[in-house]
Amino acid sequence: MGIPFPFSAIVGQVELKLALTLVAVDPSIGGVLILGDRGTGKSTAVRALAALLPPMRVVLDCKYGCDPANEQALCSDCLTKRSAGAALRGRVMPVPVVDMPLGATEDRVVGALDIERALTNGEKAFEPGLLARANRGFLYIDEVNLLEDHLVDLLIDVAASGENLVEREGLSVRHPARFVLVGSGNPEEGQLRPQLLDRFGLSLEIRTPDDLASRVEVIKRRDQFERDPSGFTTRWKSEEDRLRKRIIAARRRLDQVVVPDAVVELAARLCMRLGTDGLRGELTLIRAARALATLNGRLLTTADDLRRVAPSALCHRLRRSPLDDAGSSTRVDRALEEVFVS
Repeated sequence: MGIPFPFSAIVGQVELKLALTLVAVDPSIGGVLILGDRGTGKSTAVRALAALLPPMRVVLDCKYGCDPANEQALCSDCLTKRSAGAALRGRVMPVPVVDMPLGATEDRVVGALDIERALTNGEKAFEPGLLARANRGFLYIDEVNLLEDHLVDLLIDVAASGENLVEREGLSVRHPARFVLVGSGNPEEGQLRPQLLDRFGLSLEIRTPDDLASRVEVIKRRDQFERDPSGFTTRWKSEEDRLRKRIIAARRRLDQVVVPDAVVELAARLCMRLGTDGLRGELTLIRAARALATLNGRLLTTADDLRRVAPSALCHRLRRSPLDDAGSSTRVDRALEEVFVS
């Protein structure tokens, strides 16, 4: 695998970088849906962030990358070893970024019978799929709005449970599958099913830079990187190290961050004003605001944090109103003015 483009060197795309950084601090926020033009750095940003994050510790020889320090999220093989008194030796590996192509079969996604071992040894063994590889990392789906319905149903189930259950060809396997789902697409090519849309914690629309200075800077940095990846990465190392330390410190402080009742009430009032279904909107708002607070070195979540993350947390949760031609971002901005002023 080649050297990834430095996350800190991405020009502009402030909302995209913030959304990805927030879910890196607190994956429970949910995934990130990125809608907009092609060639705007969506996949580059995801891979750059994963490379920026500190390596994760996994159980040696575990097919699912289990965390040896988290007994609640161990696979059945690791639990069996621990129950037998065996120590779970660990190793470190980079945070995985797994691409899920549109044409992927269900077997490739969830895993299936290892045909080679079945034919050579006559034993039934499980061959892990993409969901196993993405555990504790990122699952990236380009053109997610074109994903086949049966794969959408599968992703919804796994995203809700954090586990992948495979029962076929006499096999019954359950393994952890907790990942940050990142999807990208062009809304003009089709809409996401509401059930999957709701599983994304944050959503944003990005556009090709429309000012000359930004476009020139993007071209220059990309050209410099492609001609000398190592040298370019070295020049951005101090910025990358600084951001990595911020994320690590933010993760450590996350459980200490206080969300006052007044901020929770503001989140609820905002969602009620917008008519969002269920309570996932409020929960995402609170989690994202809390992650923003700790990322900025604070232990108290404020109304300003809530206001900053509200558009990306709520725009994709709005029902379409035949009596309101305003776009979702305009409706959220209008609701913010009404709720925060009153």
